[in-house]
Amino acid sequence: MSLADFSVSALLLVILGLTLLSAYFASSETAMMALNRYRLRHLAGQKHSGANKALKLLQRPDQLLGVILIGNNFVNFFAASIGGVIGLHLFGDAGVVLAPILLTLFFLVFAEVAPKTVAARKPEPLAFASAHVLTPLLRLTRPLVWLINAASNAVVRPFIGVPTAADDRLSAGELRTVVRESAQITRRHKDMLISILDLENVTVNDIMVPRNEIIGIDLSDKMEDILQVLASSQHTRLPVYDGHINNAVGMLHLRRLARHVEEGHLTKEGLMQLARAPHYVPEATPLHIQLLNFQRERRRTALVVDEYGDVQGLVTLEDILEEIVGEFTTDYAGNLSEIEPAGGGAYYIDGGALLRDINRALDWDLPTDGPKTLNGLVLEALETIPETNLCLRIGGYLIETLQIKDNVIRHLKVTRAKPPLVKVQAG
Repeated sequence: MSLADFSVSALLLVILGLTLLSAYFASSETAMMALNRYRLRHLAGQKHSGANKALKLLQRPDQLLGVILIGNNFVNFFAASIGGVIGLHLFGDAGVVLAPILLTLFFLVFAEVAPKTVAARKPEPLAFASAHVLTPLLRLTRPLVWLINAASNAVVRPFIGVPTAADDRLSAGELRTVVRESAQITRRHKDMLISILDLENVTVNDIMVPRNEIIGIDLSDKMEDILQVLASSQHTRLPVYDGHINNAVGMLHLRRLARHVEEGHLTKEGLMQLARAPHYVPEATPLHIQLLNFQRERRRTALVVDEYGDVQGLVTLEDILEEIVGEFTTDYAGNLSEIEPAGGGAYYIDGGALLRDINRALDWDLPTDGPKTLNGLVLEALETIPETNLCLRIGGYLIETLQIKDNVIRHLKVTRAKPPLVKVQAG
């Protein structure tokens, strides 16, 4: 019995069944490829049977695509043959030409575009259900799949080399995008996660306390002055040095002084004995490396040095943690605002304010690849120390100096400028 012996009604029913099969294979292919691999691993870790089977199938995408395409092409070619017979029955010889055209349009809508659109919108239900069918089907057709894959790999090898499994590991930049677009994480937690990823792009030089702002114990001072520094200190750890911070003796934890202060026999020699040897770090050390260094060395404070060994500043574990979680210090001096609104979108800003802190607080984009402070940024732009107050434009910001003292610009007024302005104008 041949196909020509079947009635047109029976052949149309076969066509309908083949359409459903073709739609199944087409939607399965799209659903499998559209699965979120990271969510898939998460569900597989929770013992989801469909996710487990789908994950195993996707470990060999060449075999998965092989079994799907074998089934889909077999169905489509068989349907084309039946369509030709139906066309011959209904329209004679002209139907043999007309039937494949009509059947192609029919399959394109109902067996390709429509099912693939649904699968792309909701891949998980279709993929997980399909995985239970494709797994045994792959076992049955494995020899044929292997043969077709071997031939396919031989064809593509001259163009792409030996086919290998796709590397779907996320880069740091891609992970940032995933975190930003996550709907299940709060804004604050997103900021913290992104800050952790950004630690490798920030060095200790960016967050350190500058050398001129370091509060420490100078052994060349009188004992009364040293006791005054200890009594008024807002920090629990202070560097101990002799005459200059480059002559650091150690790092002193004030808690170790309690007994000596109570007994009233605190001396400079005693301070030196109580101080722990200083810990030095290069100024270009990335924060994620320094965080590990603090953990390994069981330290909380380090002196930052340049390439010549001169101390440039001081960095603490709290400084790094604040890069992740934001400010949490209880130091009232540290909470004094360096940025105050001046009205009209302008701000009064302390010259020693860090550019990164300004950008973070005001959502600005002042350049941070050079000087670290606003004072340094202005001096670099002017290439000289101004004798009188003046105005200048740096990028999209209009800056007016308000106080210059001891070769340092102490206070400035900064506005995010919109219209183009003259770069430098004497004030």
